[in-house]
Amino acid sequence: MSSPRDYYEVLGVSRESSDAEIKKAYRKLAMKHHPDRNPDNPEAESLFKEASEAYSVLSDSEKRSTYDRFGHQGLHGAGVNPGFSNADEIFSHFGDMFGDLFGFGGGGGRGGGRRARRGSDLNIRLVVDFMDAVHGCQQEITVERAGQCDPCTGTGVEPGQEPEKCETCGGVGEVIQSQMFLRIRTVCPGCHGRGQVVRHPCKACDGRGTEGVTDKLTVTVPAGIESGQVLRLSGRGNDGREGASPGDLYVEVVAQDHEFFERRGPDIFCELPMSYAQACLGTDVKVPTVSGETDIDIPAGTPSGKIFQLNGHGAPRLDGRGVGSQFVQVVVSVPTALSPREEELLRELAELQDANVVDKGFLREFWDRLTS
Repeated sequence: MSSPRDYYEVLGVSRESSDAEIKKAYRKLAMKHHPDRNPDNPEAESLFKEASEAYSVLSDSEKRSTYDRFGHQGLHGAGVNPGFSNADEIFSHFGDMFGDLFGFGGGGGRGGGRRARRGSDLNIRLVVDFMDAVHGCQQEITVERAGQCDPCTGTGVEPGQEPEKCETCGGVGEVIQSQMFLRIRTVCPGCHGRGQVVRHPCKACDGRGTEGVTDKLTVTVPAGIESGQVLRLSGRGNDGREGASPGDLYVEVVAQDHEFFERRGPDIFCELPMSYAQACLGTDVKVPTVSGETDIDIPAGTPSGKIFQLNGHGAPRLDGRGVGSQFVQVVVSVPTALSPREEELLRELAELQDANVVDKGFLREFWDRLTS
């Protein structure tokens, strides 16, 4: 009886090859020599089994270590099975490998069924005052969510009853399906991967394992948060079934507009109305900011549209790197109604500046003629 070939030679790899290189080499040989692609070719089937046996050893760290030290005899001497016990095990292992590579199959482990699914996440909106978003606050919210059913403790099974083993998959949670020349493990359609079926659902929750609950939570809104940003409250979403971890609660913060301030990131913007005389002669004014009033020295001859920057009077930055600034834009206001004395003084100013202004007396006579 001839001795088996060296496993590294079979796969065409070196003894220093990584696990990924070994898997890649086996995939190539398995695709080439698979019996479904080579019908009526005993040699191809033999090469396929030989490659599968080599891969079963070299893909297992303990088997590979024993083989590297003692060779084939070492594997048999240690009581290690160097290959697969039957054809089904070969095909199952081959399908597992391709499932890992291409995303086929259910992804669950053998014989254990699929773990209970984590609870779903929830999303709500929280409207806060403009100043609360700048300085931070605490808000109480009410959340409607799916909580674990107390009578069945989240199993969905009527108390006193037990789930039954799935007849479709025998409790494994997975079935073997043939696709072209591959045999691939997929999630069992009968139990959806759980390995069990519920014949007697819980009457309290109709077998869902959850029931509606109302939570009152206090949300801490950090200083400097912007409208549209989202807070994550871990574990405050819907409960999972059968003790699985709950989902998360995502709170979208919506800041209300302010009558005087406008916010752009950490910076605050506002307009400061000013009379023509103040802009011409200069003045000291008190300006409201998000952190209180502060004085601004308006120099003489300030044009309308001039912007003054107040450092340190903006909103806090969420990353903790200080605060923004407030930008104050001067807007020279024009009165829509003048007293006789104000009009007289302005006309004198216009004459001094040689400015061309409208004669209100002429306009009055013009309109009188049109309407007479």
